[in-house]
Amino acid sequence: MGIFRVLRKPSQLAFLGFWAVLVPATMTGCNSTPDLPPPCMPPSFSTSVSEARAGDSVIISAPAATCNPSYGAGAKVEISISTDSGEKLLDTKAAMEDNGAFEYSYRVPKTAKPGVLSVSAAPADVDWCDDTGTNNRLKDESDIERTSCEIPVRLLAIVD
Repeated sequence: MGIFRVLRKPSQLAFLGFWAVLVPATMTGCNSTPDLPPPCMPPSFSTSVSEARAGDSVIISAPAATCNPSYGAGAKVEISISTDSGEKLLDTKAAMEDNGAFEYSYRVPKTAKPGVLSVSAAPADVDWCDDTGTNNRLKDESDIERTSCEIPVRLLAIVD
């Protein structure tokens, strides 16, 4: 009864009523899409070796994610390999499991010169970058715009 003795004017009671409705409504949670799973980054990929010679095979792979990325049936990973001068040696899409796991074998060209190659691998045709705090996977969209993530890169040294 103490608060109502202080608030005697109708406008004061209306103001109190407004806040009594607004505060609990905003405290129900931050998730604006409760039917979607939480954000899930793709699993980190690796190369089987950090150094290779011309003609060697290198396995590029990733384990299953510990969360549920739900890439779907027919999911693909986009793999790119470039020289330090920017020349693309490989730009392909390979099979990936719904959970983000994949394995791809790459043979270093016999004509490869010593140097450093940049290897990148990321889920293809989906906005895989869920670092914004919301689930932003956009399957089957044509104009996907990646959020703030950078494409993950591993370095592979080609030696004599």
